Amino acid sequence: MDIYNTLSGKKEEFISIRKNEVRMYFCGMTLQESPHIGHMRAAITADVLYRYLLYKGYKVIYIQNFTDIDDKVIEKAIEEHKDFREIANFYESEYKEASKRMNILPPTFMPRATQHIQEIIEIVQGLIEKDAAYEVNGDVYFSVKKFNGYGKLSGKDIHKLISGARVAVDEKKQDPLDFALWKKAKEGEPYWFSPWGKGRPGWHIECSAMSMHYLGETFDIHGGGSDLIFPHHENEIAQSESFTGKQFAKFWVHNAMVNIKGEKMSKSLLNFIPVLSLLDEYSPNDLRMYLLKTHYRSPIDYSRETLNQAKNAMERIDTFLEKSSEYPDEGNFSTESHIQKFIDVMEDDLNTPKAISVIFDLVREGNNAIEKGESEKIYPIQKTIKDLLNILGFQFGTKEKERDITENLIEYLIRLREEFRGKKEWDKADEIRDFLSQNGIILEDTPEKTIWRKKY
Repeated sequence: MDIYNTLSGKKEEFISIRKNEVRMYFCGMTLQESPHIGHMRAAITADVLYRYLLYKGYKVIYIQNFTDIDDKVIEKAIEEHKDFREIANFYESEYKEASKRMNILPPTFMPRATQHIQEIIEIVQGLIEKDAAYEVNGDVYFSVKKFNGYGKLSGKDIHKLISGARVAVDEKKQDPLDFALWKKAKEGEPYWFSPWGKGRPGWHIECSAMSMHYLGETFDIHGGGSDLIFPHHENEIAQSESFTGKQFAKFWVHNAMVNIKGEKMSKSLLNFIPVLSLLDEYSPNDLRMYLLKTHYRSPIDYSRETLNQAKNAMERIDTFLEKSSEYPDEGNFSTESHIQKFIDVMEDDLNTPKAISVIFDLVREGNNAIEKGESEKIYPIQKTIKDLLNILGFQFGTKEKERDITENLIEYLIRLREEFRGKKEWDKADEIRDFLSQNGIILEDTPEKTIWRKKY
């Protein structure tokens, strides 16, 4: 299996450090906002990698953290006049709800930064003892110049960073590039006791402490959004390897951003769409299709048009599975060539767009078999489609929405839609079709009448 390693800038054959076991860490949410589709892209990227490694037979220890103490979390707490823990609890619950609805497998552990303050303090103390960090009036900074490999992940030249740096706002730093490991608590801020007084951890040190606590000083895969490469992941490498003297992570996997009009989706730009709102309009399978139809290292431009294209693609799959379910669970048709092609493209840096195209090749072949009456092909194709979709995390046979529309109401809405169509009030007719589709009902207009069926 080849995975693109940001550290080397190329695809490399993945060989785990420990036989038949993979240890991986993906940076999770900072708990100061509702999860949006950009957050879910990072989560889905990690989920597909996790699922595929399990499919290959590995035991996987997968950690995804929550940043529950951070400048942004404190700012949000002050803004809403709430305790930072209340803010963190609320957004963690939202994220877990969205993840569950999106059929994202729970990681092995989902730690919070505040659960690992003692480990953080021990690492910071160790860095000071190794002369890789220094304390100034209750603040502790990492000395970037003391780490020779700084810039090896992002490809940034430290000399250019220094020459381009503005005068540091924090006069206590010895160098503008130095970053905080421990921050002295300001009046009214949450704090923990440390050898340097009351304070709290910096953002970067939190992930080093959590990842090494669960996975060891060197582990297989570290990942997250590409916006974290610099400075977050670069700083994680510097402080972790300065502390242990060992390589931190072998592979660095980064997904590209979800953009709106060319800009990264984020709360600070006021252009983010909460994923729970999208899940009121689109099914989890629709959103997963939307995200996986683009390779994880390529940016996605958010639009309703592309979301609807993904929705239509899922309807094509649903339609075949619905039709094929009427046939007996038997047949001797071989789908091995399709399965092997699926594996080949997944082994090539998780190429989900090509993997999905293999599934649609099977859908086309299955539809042709139904048209030609080749019943021996239908069940093997149906089963293979389900198996491959399952590897990618699509869900079938479960009812995502807890809504129950009676058949009488469906028939009434169809008649109402026909009246709107007769009056050429197309917008109102489309609203009814969309409403029914969102609730699992597909309409098919025939010359005689409109018929309906439930999504598979």
